[in-house]
Amino acid sequence: MIDVFIVNKSGLTCSLLGAALKSEPDIRVTGSATHVDEALNLLRSYPCDVVLISVNLPDNGALRLIEMLKSVCSAKALAVGAVQLEPVILRYIEAGASGYVLGEDSMDDLLTNIRATVNGGALISPELAAGLIARLAELSTMRSIAPANADGPCQMTPREEEVLDLIVRGLSNQEIARYLVIEVGTVKNHVHSILHKLDVNSRQDAAKYWNSLSKLSFAEV
Repeated sequence: MIDVFIVNKSGLTCSLLGAALKSEPDIRVTGSATHVDEALNLLRSYPCDVVLISVNLPDNGALRLIEMLKSVCSAKALAVGAVQLEPVILRYIEAGASGYVLGEDSMDDLLTNIRATVNGGALISPELAAGLIARLAELSTMRSIAPANADGPCQMTPREEEVLDLIVRGLSNQEIARYLVIEVGTVKNHVHSILHKLDVNSRQDAAKYWNSLSKLSFAEV
């Protein structure tokens, strides 16, 4: 049996989805919750195989729950109701989700994803697979650059590198805050620190500098 736990801000949706899943011979619904804290408390006592987490939880609740899930149980997370935008889906996967179900997907798609997740698989589109590979290449480049500057003014924290990477990708402070699930003020502090460490005056100059380092790193490979 596959034990499934449902997290959705609507209790009615939890009940309806639970009823649909219970009709499957190999799936058992162990419980549901309507907010993050409730889900974490219940999951500590009622372990399961898969947690279906609605991306519509308020205050970036889905991302927070996915990131915190590993600290309370060994269940795998599925982000349910995702929009078909590569950066958004990548954020859930980077947070720790084992897969995602788009808002327009069918119940059959959901069931297929649940079973694939339990069996150690993941159903992703070719476009998202390409995005994941590109993201891994970016992270690899960032790590290869960091040691070369370990004793210089470019030494940055992992979080600052994340923020700078998002600046390079053209995200605003507000978008970076949503992406990393942090306050806008915290983003501004990181940006200020980055500009100081790179000895540049604007985020545009910081992006150009980081891109130049990336090109140098690849040229040396």
